Order: sequence, then structure tokens, then C-alpha cells
Amino acid sequence: MSSGPGVSQPGNRPAEILPSGGGSGAREQPAGETAPAGGPPWRAPAGVEATGIHHPTTITEFLTDGSLAALCASLSDLLGVRVDLIDAFGRVIVSRGKGQWEVAQPGTPAQEVVPLTIGPARIGAFAIGAGDQPLDAAARQRLQAVLGLLAGTVEELCQHELELRHRLREIAALIKMSSLLVRAAGPERVVQVALDSALDVLGLDAGSIVLFQENPDGGIAALEEDVRHAAHRGLSPTWLNNPRPLGVDRIFDRLVIAGHMVVIPDLQADTRVALKAEAQAEGLAAAIHCGLTFNARTLGVMRLYSRHVRTFEDHEKRLLASLAHQAAAALEQTRLLRFEQEEQRVQRQLELAADVQRRMLPRGVPNVPQLDVAARYVPSFELGGDFYDFIELSGHLGVVVGDVVGKGIAAALLMASVRSSLRAHAQEVYDLDEVVRRVNQALCRDTRDYEFASLWYGVIDPAKWRLTYCSAGHEPPMIVRRNADSGVYEVIELTVGGMVVGIDPSQRYQRAVFDIKPNDVFVGYTDGLCDATNFAGERYGKRRVRDSITRYLGEKPEASANEIVERIQWDLRQFAGLAARPDDMTLVVVRVKGKG
Repeated sequence: MSSGPGVSQPGNRPAEILPSGGGSGAREQPAGETAPAGGPPWRAPAGVEATGIHHPTTITEFLTDGSLAALCASLSDLLGVRVDLIDAFGRVIVSRGKGQWEVAQPGTPAQEVVPLTIGPARIGAFAIGAGDQPLDAAARQRLQAVLGLLAGTVEELCQHELELRHRLREIAALIKMSSLLVRAAGPERVVQVALDSALDVLGLDAGSIVLFQENPDGGIAALEEDVRHAAHRGLSPTWLNNPRPLGVDRIFDRLVIAGHMVVIPDLQADTRVALKAEAQAEGLAAAIHCGLTFNARTLGVMRLYSRHVRTFEDHEKRLLASLAHQAAAALEQTRLLRFEQEEQRVQRQLELAADVQRRMLPRGVPNVPQLDVAARYVPSFELGGDFYDFIELSGHLGVVVGDVVGKGIAAALLMASVRSSLRAHAQEVYDLDEVVRRVNQALCRDTRDYEFASLWYGVIDPAKWRLTYCSAGHEPPMIVRRNADSGVYEVIELTVGGMVVGIDPSQRYQRAVFDIKPNDVFVGYTDGLCDATNFAGERYGKRRVRDSITRYLGEKPEASANEIVERIQWDLRQFAGLAARPDDMTLVVVRVKGKG
């Protein structure tokens, strides 16, 4: 079995001569402990201050029962030479039986010791003292070899125990961070917990987490103008508000953004440090920086400091990297949650706007004895730019079909403007071409060059059997009429008018009159009907619209307006299937029933 990192191989461990009086040299008393009466003063083993409070200081931190001390006592009885287990402060660990042990007063000064170490720190030793029957040189050498093997085994077990403790600390810290992901805590809570966890687990004294602001040019500012202190602990306002970066030319932040972890064991000795005097005044001696990176994007930096010069081991760097990654993931999740909440708010507003738009459409079809009317509107999004309307004009029926450029909110607002303008002018102006001209001027005044609408406006006079209409660049509606002689259904397009509204305020429009007959079928629609495509990319097209109507009327000459609408939609679904609709679709059908 190989020993852990930094452990001497058993059997090659040299014995050391202890100073007179026992123990392992002049030592400083650790905080919270009392020196045994008559014993020498002590201090924490070399390396403890430099490696952090989370490192073990003595063998007693690993002892569970008194078996190791009991083994030393058994060796003493067997060999007639005192063999003691001593801690890092020179005190003897004594077995009291039944799994009990205690730290006793230093005993007889040891002549030789076999040290117990983990890395640079001595945590204890096996001490060989004098006996009633002194061992010869060969026997003493064999005893040293045995104790060396035992020391290697003990160190390996202690090293594994230490690694396990590190892993448990990592797991505890990561679980704490993961719980924030589950609870979807706010960013302030996330970064503060991440900072506290890193400082506590790594045994550091101060630190901060800074988040980068979006930089338009993608670079990094010379001063800390693009960072925000999201969390901090153990740092003064003077340090936090200093606009100068710690590193020359912000080298540390540049390294972090490039994906490196920055380790500075001694701030005063590192030539890259620009704030040596400020660091000394703040009481900072060492630092480690790690980026908060998510999906190759650095959100910020975790800057941690020690008030003592110290190095950082690989497991500490791994832990810090894990904490930083978890913090970055939690920050990203909070950002996504904010986006989701904003999206939900916008979605709610869209739903309200869609409801308003639906209420702007006719709630039903007009009741005109000579006419059978049906309509259908299918938006491609929550809000659309298509519209239709029925306007009652002193016994006449106005029919409107329109299509605003674009889709979504902008198109819906423009649609509302066109509809309102048309309704306002239709009530006070008799000539249809003048109504459309005024709508065009109003739209040109209130919109930009690329905002326009197509429009078809017709008025049916049931008493005179006359349809007066004006088109503004709209898809021509159809009149489907059966030829009395041949019995074939003919299609007549209503094309008279002018260009779309909203582009040229000086545009003039023409109106036309069409005499309608009983059983004529008027079909008005928007280009969303013709532009619907199947999975092969083929357009439904005007020809298929005409064929659908004429074929159905050939099968059922007395079909109602609503049945014709349903048949056109059924044919469209058969053609397009579940393919996404590229545009809104509006369909208005008016069937002339006959003289009332």
C-alpha cells in the first residue's frame, strides 16, 4: 500500500533527536489549550499558518479510540523501552482502555523520534525513550524500522481521512449551492452563499464576488468600471471602492476571462500586483481568483484573500472551481428565470391584446334578409394584421377585408388604426373612393414608409342588387356565378381601385359598380389563404381557391355561406396538413339568396 502525498516511505524514515525536556522544540501555545504543568511551551507545527485553518494540526484530530496509544504501550512492555505516541505539541497520548485515550503531561524526554507528517505539517511522532534494559544498536535500528513502517501506515490512513474530509466539505458546499438552484434564489443570495461557502471551506479571511457588466465593444476596461460588487466579506469600503485593479493592466481579470485560475501566494512578492501598499494596509497577504463561467461566458470573478502568506493545494483549487461553476449556473438560472417571468408578463399582455383585437372584429354576421354571410379569421400568432368588418349603412351593408404588412403587435396596432379610420370616414362620406383616399392620407400621416396595408371596401345595396367597391392593392375578391346557359360556374374578380394605403398620400382611387344576381357567391380573402404551403413548399394558390369553390358548388349548388367557408378551410387543411402557417388568414363569404 502506497502512502499518500507528502508521506515518507516507511522504513526509510530517519530518527530525530529531540531537544532536552521532551516535545518537538520550542512551541507556541495554540489558542484554547492549556500547556501541561511543567511542560515546555509549544507552537503550532510549521506550515499550519501557511496552509489554512482547515488543515489538521495534530494527530489527535484523527484518533477515534486508544488503539494506537495502546500499541505503543504494548511495545514498551514487550521491549522494555518506552515507546510513546506524542501529538504535535509534544504531549504524550495515553490509552485508558475500553477505547478511551487522553493527552497526558510530557513524560521522560525522548532520545529519538519517528515523525508523523502530512505534507509540510508534523502532526505527531513516535518517541523512543530510555528503558530498564537498553537496546543494542541493532535492536534499536530494527525498532526504528518497525516504527517507520507503522508511521507510514498511520500517515496513509490520516491522508485518506483528510481527503475524505475535503470531499465532504466540497459536497456540503456544493449541496448548499445546488439547493439555491432548486429554490431559484435571487442573484444576491446566490453570490453571497457562494462567497461564504468558499471562504469557510478554504479557511480564507476575506473576499468578494464581482459581476461583469455588458461591454459593448467586448473588451475589458482599464479600470474596474465594468464590475459590480455583488457580494463581499471582510473587506473595507476603501478597498472595495478603489477603482484601480489589483493586477497591473488588470492582468488577473484577463487571465480569469481566458479561463485560468489565478493564484498569488504572496501579494508583496508578486511583480504582477499593482496595489501592494493597499493590500498591506488592508491586511491581505495572499489571493486566489476564479472566474464564474457558464457556457464559455465569464459572468464575473470570485476574489478570495488570506491574511497570511499561503499556498493552495490542488483539491482546494478544484473545490473553488466547483463552487464558482455552481454559482455561475445559479446566476444563469436566475437570469433565465427573470427572462421567463418577463416572457410570462409579455405573454399575458399579448393575451389581453389578442382579446381586445378579437373584440374589434364583428361578434357576429349581419342579419340581411337577401344575404347569407359567413366569415372566418385565423391568426398565425396571438396578434395579427388581418381584419374584416361589416358596416351597416342605412339598409346597405358595407364589407371590408384588409391586410396590414407584418405580423404581431405592430401589425395589430396598425390594423386597429386602419379599421378605426375606415369606420369613421364610412359613416360620413358616401363615395367609397373618397373613404379609401382619406384612410390612405391618415395612414400616411401616422406611419413610416414601410408600414402600409391592403384594403378592399365594398357596399351592397340589396334593394338595387348592386355592389359598389374600391380596392387598395388588395387580393381581388371573387364573384362566383353559374352560367345559366352552360351550367358552368364562372369566376369574376373585383380589381378596380388603386395602390395600397399608407405609402403615397396623393394617391387617387377609383370605384366600380357590379350588378349582383341571386345565387351569386362573393368570396373575399387575404393572401394568407393563397400563401399557405404544404410540406413540399408548394403554395395553395389562387387556382386551388377557385377550384375548391366551384367544385363544391357543383356538388352542392345550394350550399350556405358558412358551408362554403368550411369547405375552403377543409380543402386547405387537406393540402397544408400541419405545416406552420406563414401568415394570417381571413375569409369572408356572402351568398345572395334572392329577392326578399
